Amino acid sequence: MPVLFFDIGATLADAAVEADGSLTLRPRPRVLAVLDAFARTRKGIVSNPGPGEDAVARAGAALHAAFPGRFPDEALVLWGAKNSPAIFERAVAATARDGGPAVPADACVFVGEDARERAFAAQAGLRTAPHPVLTLAAVEGRPVFEARIALPAGRGPADLEAVAGTTEAVPLPGDGRRLVPALVSVLGAGVLDRAGFTVDLRDPLPLA
Repeated sequence: MPVLFFDIGATLADAAVEADGSLTLRPRPRVLAVLDAFARTRKGIVSNPGPGEDAVARAGAALHAAFPGRFPDEALVLWGAKNSPAIFERAVAATARDGGPAVPADACVFVGEDARERAFAAQAGLRTAPHPVLTLAAVEGRPVFEARIALPAGRGPADLEAVAGTTEAVPLPGDGRRLVPALVSVLGAGVLDRAGFTVDLRDPLPLA
């Protein structure tokens, strides 16, 4: 069985520091559905809690408030800078339980929006995904592509978002023209194509 590790900021949630100094995490679109789809899969966190002596406690409280019951295994919640493979090697080691061996690194997936951090995870042997929606593709070893999606006449970004929200496709901010950058799997590209959107697949992203 795979073990999934997620970054928090800009991946699982957007963070806000409240007036009393507490941290609030607001789940990003589609994230809760992805986590619930993996309800029976072991899940953890690899994320930088920020500066300050109470940063870990504050981030942990915010995590469990925003995602109640979804990250129950504290051994799989790792806080620290993701500036080398080291924290990802620790994450793999943390998958061991009941005196048994750790899960193989290539059975672990790190999901994070930052390409540099994903590269460090890959150096530690993990598979990677750039967005929670594309987690299953990484688990199954299916490629994810950068793409350009053409909006047909009479259809706008909201129409694209409605279809993309049903599949493995993530439209990205663009210049407002008729070509929308996106991250998609082949499965997602097929759904978009059948809905009338022209998908130009570009370079595949590294999975590991």
